[in-house]
Amino acid sequence: MPVVASALAASPIAPGRLDGWLIGSGTLAESSVGHVTDAADHSFDSQEFRTVLGHFPTGVTIVSGMHDDEPVGFTIGSFTSVSLDPPLVGFLPMKDSETWASMAKGGSFCVNVLSRDQADLCWKFAKSDDEEHRYDEVKWHPAPTGSPIIDRAVAWIDCNVEEVYEMGDHYFVLGRVVALDADADQNGEGPFPLLFFKGTLGGFAAEG
Repeated sequence: MPVVASALAASPIAPGRLDGWLIGSGTLAESSVGHVTDAADHSFDSQEFRTVLGHFPTGVTIVSGMHDDEPVGFTIGSFTSVSLDPPLVGFLPMKDSETWASMAKGGSFCVNVLSRDQADLCWKFAKSDDEEHRYDEVKWHPAPTGSPIIDRAVAWIDCNVEEVYEMGDHYFVLGRVVALDADADQNGEGPFPLLFFKGTLGGFAAEG
């Protein structure tokens, strides 16, 4: 069934550091799209790479955990299902992410799939210079592992860390699912997930 994404009233992601989020910036001119990289060309354009991959729409999650009895978490677009048997999922934080370094010590995490009404949380949890205040005025309750479940998320997936692999300038964190649930009733409307496309947040609507 075809889908469309409708833009929300949110600013595009500005250039700069985003804690843990593997994204395309969507800031390069369209004229560069379509360039074929020669295998012998060593002058790889990382900005073009980000821009082209920014054309792949993704959901938006906040991956949460605990550190010294305090909640931690960051915005992650690079979340994926890995295996059904055993139940495995994964995400890719940046290697120099201080949030992941804190979360990793706990050995567990919870993936919170954001709704279109939670765009403000996407920006709040993406900024690397505001980690101490990310949970200010954010309602949450503990998952079975103790990691935060953010209230009114479309779905949550609670995991124990299975393995961590180095993947270029990111880690691939593989998690074994221990519990999960979805909020099918968003006050009688939805659920409507939050989507990311070309540096902008939007909503989901089915057609046909």
